[in-house]
Amino acid sequence: MGNTRYCLTKADLADAIYAALPLDKQKAAQIVEDYIELIKDALSSENKVMLSGFGSYEVKYKPPRRGRNPQTGESIILRARKVVKFKPSQLLRKAINGQPVEEEEESSENANSY
Repeated sequence: MGNTRYCLTKADLADAIYAALPLDKQKAAQIVEDYIELIKDALSSENKVMLSGFGSYEVKYKPPRRGRNPQTGESIILRARKVVKFKPSQLLRKAINGQPVEEEEESSENANSY
């Protein structure tokens, strides 16, 4: 069972805030909800969301394109749509790949986020 994956949920985030700060559980859950709502509002307005040391979210336009129905093999046109793209920061990429993060990278990453 070494291949079991853990899924971080809003409840987990609220529990971590509750454990770290002198707040009740309801207030910690409200902080998580408010934070997510801020990000959703920004993306709905097609603003970019940058989280220093983590990455950025951005709304991109995908034009109509030709596709195929996998059940019938029929060719179809997929409609145009907007999608959310995530680009991880260099710090996150290095952390995921187990690479050391140098001091200059941390300070330059933080300087670019403001």
